[in-house]
Amino acid sequence: MAKQIIDTTNVKLLQDNLQISAYLAQPQAPGAYPGVVVLQEIFGVNLHIREVTERIAQQGYVAIAPALFQRQAPDFETGYTPEDMKMGREYAWQQTQASELLSDIQSAIDYLKTLPQVKPDSFGCIGFCFGGHVAYLAATLPDIKATASFYGAGITARTPGGGAPTITSTPDIKGTIYTFFGMEDEFIPAEQVDQIAAELEKYKISHRVFRYDGSDHGFFCDHRASYNPKAAADAWEQVKQLFGSVLGA
Repeated sequence: MAKQIIDTTNVKLLQDNLQISAYLAQPQAPGAYPGVVVLQEIFGVNLHIREVTERIAQQGYVAIAPALFQRQAPDFETGYTPEDMKMGREYAWQQTQASELLSDIQSAIDYLKTLPQVKPDSFGCIGFCFGGHVAYLAATLPDIKATASFYGAGITARTPGGGAPTITSTPDIKGTIYTFFGMEDEFIPAEQVDQIAAELEKYKISHRVFRYDGSDHGFFCDHRASYNPKAAADAWEQVKQLFGSVLGA
């Protein structure tokens, strides 16, 4: 399909008396569109995440990227230096809580439901790195029918804020989930990918697991040295297929 001409803007989501910043992208053409929540890496709602949000909107979705670190660091956005990574990891793994993240994502969905051009019952999510982990959690929300989780580190071992590892929530996944991993990713050993695949199979979750040989962590991000154009292109086609078949854009 031809790419949609889109509008973009910054919006605020009200959650527990907190205003959460979010980046919104939507087609200009009148119509009824599915909604997609875009979940950031440890680097905030930066240029890469905004570009992904726009790409999704161009495919015929209303896409929104909430700031997952709003409580810790309002409007946080950074680059990819070792110092940036250290700061982002601290926010992600030492200061967020799974329950708050899920509540914030639900707030983004509820905001989309207020928009007249958004279908009321057709929502998906996509996340990368930390956001890929959070997307696995978000797949348990009743509204989420399609999830794309990119290289979500730690799914088998931990959850934001502590508690049972996120993989234990697998039986609660409601819709279809696609997971994407680079097989050269030092943060996600092949055994962990196998464990995730086994759990999805065990609980008969509608899913696909994509493994990209020669690809590292962050292979989808064309702002990082680990970008792998071939793997990224294939993964994007799979995302379009997932959202198109499940959400019906």
